[in-house]
Amino acid sequence: MSFIERRRAHRFELQLPVTIRWRDGDEVREALVVSEDISSNGIYFMLRAGIKEDTPIELEMILPHEITLAGPLRVRCFGRIRRCELREGTDAAMAATIEKYEFLRRAHKVPAQGALS
Repeated sequence: MSFIERRRAHRFELQLPVTIRWRDGDEVREALVVSEDISSNGIYFMLRAGIKEDTPIELEMILPHEITLAGPLRVRCFGRIRRCELREGTDAAMAATIEKYEFLRRAHKVPAQGALS
């Protein structure tokens, strides 16, 4: 039996502020987290309360000039929670896939439209 690496994309240890939104029953919840690492198809972060696996999420972040080489760039990503590791006495470790993303023009916050509507 051969081992297949699920993480095909290169992961970057970037600590970026990320706004995360998800639906909890009838309520849309929002939290500000800091990424632990990020790739083109996933993100890893810590959150005080865990989110159930397979929950659709929306992420919004600003990629800095050092990454884009074209100035700061706001990005909205849509994906799902793939792993939630609850640890006693600390925040939950969350891994999410990024299934789709869009670049946003404006520097100010735009109301969310998409996966959580």
